[in-house]
Amino acid sequence: MNELEKLRVLIPHWIEHNQEHANEFRKWAEQGGDAAPEILAAADNLKQASTALEIALEKLGGGLEYHHPDSSHK
Repeated sequence: MNELEKLRVLIPHWIEHNQEHANEFRKWAEQGGDAAPEILAAADNLKQASTALEIALEKLGGGLEYHHPDSSHK
């Protein structure tokens, strides 16, 4: 697997991970008091990062599924 193919596998995971963190930030912002706007801004920044990653992934030809060679044995 070359480096571009690796990116096509990694980027969808990064996007998903960003969404999970953004959801968690929004949940915790409710408890954040005066810091809530900054916590929500961080969640919004993750959404912007994911949008940039989605564009990059499209330019790379879309996501690839990767099956680890040992995954069939688990």
